[in-house]
Amino acid sequence: MGNSKEGTVWQVPLGKLVAAATKLNQRLGSRGKEIFEFLDENESFCNHTADFLLSDMAITDKSLTSLNPSWVRAREIMGRNMFGVEEAIRHFGVNPSRQQIAGLSEIPFSEATLEQCKETHVLVAVFPLSILEIRGKVAQGQRLFYDQDWYNKQAFAKEKGETEWKLVRKTPVDSSTSKTWPEQQALLATNEETPTARTMVYTIIGHFLATGERLFEKIYVRCSDVGSGGGRVYVGYFDSGGLSVYGDGWGDSRVGSVGLSSARKSE
Repeated sequence: MGNSKEGTVWQVPLGKLVAAATKLNQRLGSRGKEIFEFLDENESFCNHTADFLLSDMAITDKSLTSLNPSWVRAREIMGRNMFGVEEAIRHFGVNPSRQQIAGLSEIPFSEATLEQCKETHVLVAVFPLSILEIRGKVAQGQRLFYDQDWYNKQAFAKEKGETEWKLVRKTPVDSSTSKTWPEQQALLATNEETPTARTMVYTIIGHFLATGERLFEKIYVRCSDVGSGGGRVYVGYFDSGGLSVYGDGWGDSRVGSVGLSSARKSE
């Protein structure tokens, strides 16, 4: 028995394999059996775990690696609707620091919340990347951003933000089109908030790169940012022409093609 990487097979004594599996199972606790079965049956998840482990060999605290039970369980629940640390490394080329990984070690949403949101939201490990940086990273190849330069000098487009988990809704808030900003805000539940444009761009582009699914393909959604002219920033219409980012044009008025973005608050 052995593990393969790029065609090379490394022979590992059976005793070491059994001992390693036993230690891992103990670390995973009561969910060990379930997680091992998931690894065996889900090739994509197994590949994600293997790739990330190869970059984690020097880290002894496995709560800071892809073996973190919190991440494993979240991926089991969310499936393709999770853009985690592995995806951020692969698609945005981030190089997480130990401090950043530690900050993401605990997911601030209960399993019950994730179960409730697994079809309607994307669980996102957001790293400090500005909209301009994201656009620059994916500028080659696919046309993922609509050809715009108006926001190049806008403060919201330069904001990097923090390293954090976000649970972002994949569709506009129900019945939020053709409403003013205050009217839209009144539709949010107490456990919801309006995310920044940066969070929405990160989620929309990241989710597409990971899954091929286009979110907000035929609609705009308002974000919490305000442009230099005082109007709310909105993003969307992510079709073959790329993701559009606008602000100030419609302000906070009623527009049929502009709904409201939302994300769950941390628990």
